[in-house]
Amino acid sequence: MSEFIEIRPHNINTKIIQEIVQVLRKGGLAIIPTDSIYAIVGDLYHREVMEKICKLIDKKPNKANLSILCKDLSNLSEYTSPIANPTYKLMNRLLPGPFTFILKANNNIPKIFRQNKKTIGIRVPNNAICQSLIEELGNPLVSSSIHSEDEIQEYLTEPEEIFEAWQNKVDFIIDGEAGSNIGTTVIDASEGELVLIREGLGANQL
Repeated sequence: MSEFIEIRPHNINTKIIQEIVQVLRKGGLAIIPTDSIYAIVGDLYHREVMEKICKLIDKKPNKANLSILCKDLSNLSEYTSPIANPTYKLMNRLLPGPFTFILKANNNIPKIFRQNKKTIGIRVPNNAICQSLIEELGNPLVSSSIHSEDEIQEYLTEPEEIFEAWQNKVDFIIDGEAGSNIGTTVIDASEGELVLIREGLGANQL
């Protein structure tokens, strides 16, 4: 049974964050709020996590668009090839925020993901709960969006709905208030040119 925990972004209980991170370090999974939709997350460096997430979202690892949730831009060189100056300036202006930047991966990414992955989605969410978990963990989270089975509503937004659909599949489901039903704005910078792949939250800031 998943543990359903209420955390308010303006009043975060450090002890609860530490308890969740202890489980994540052992390969556990959590569904957490971001600054857009709710996401399923795990420790980027735990060997079993990618496979677990892919199984839950019913995607083959080489077909799953998993992103990395970072605290800031300081450690990007651990995961990406050198970033062009215009791209970095844009990232610096927009992040933290509801944007996913697709960047050219360096040699560490295929080792972490255990597949020949040429690009990686990078996010720096503007969400206090998400940021607290990343900070306590000490490295990025790997994440995937969770979709609704409803044909009209693409994403589940209410924590209670998420619990109903995902209980027993993950270790923790965090109620961090209602999420958005709109995903991030996705910008592909992997080939040097900036290409808008999807207009989502924050697109008006471009």
